[in-house]
Amino acid sequence: MTECGPIICYEDWRRFKPGSCGKAVPRMDVKVLSSDPENIVGEIVCKGPNVMLGYYKNEEATQEVIDKDGWLHTGDLALMDAEGNVTIKGRSKNLLLSASGQNIYPEEIEDKLNNLPYVAESIIVQQNEKLVGLVYPDFDDAFAHGLKNEDIEQIMEENRVALNDTLPAYSQISKMKIYPEEFEKTPKKSIKRYLYQEAKG
Repeated sequence: MTECGPIICYEDWRRFKPGSCGKAVPRMDVKVLSSDPENIVGEIVCKGPNVMLGYYKNEEATQEVIDKDGWLHTGDLALMDAEGNVTIKGRSKNLLLSASGQNIYPEEIEDKLNNLPYVAESIIVQQNEKLVGLVYPDFDDAFAHGLKNEDIEQIMEENRVALNDTLPAYSQISKMKIYPEEFEKTPKKSIKRYLYQEAKG
């Protein structure tokens, strides 16, 4: 994170915890704003000598992210165990709510989907209170294995079923939609999610 120059946590290879991004770097204070950080997701906040003083000539933007006690609000949602290991769940701005009010972290679902056959990249969006998986397939790999477009469609449906087997009912995918080209990205290589929230089909 640029505002933190840029590291907040690191993983010591000698004490690796699968799924965690590690503990706070030396001289950095990190906490998760949650009544129960081990079990209930909250926002990561941090402060330390490597945290910025503020945005240049933009006091309003600075006050939006740094509170009166000097904590920088990262916008990242996470859990933190008793040993201080942080596990990222997603971004607060990307958080979705199920019809029954449960939090859905699309990045977690996308990570699983991106590891399934012939998926190059994906986005999970919400349409009419249902989750839809938007997928850009790895066409080069698929065609190299002799697959046709209809084969890819069938595989993506199989991926949806396999993915749903790993998810709670409220975060299961209702359908998949194949995109013919890569998703548009920011200079940081993050997908511009807002362009695809109203995807049809």
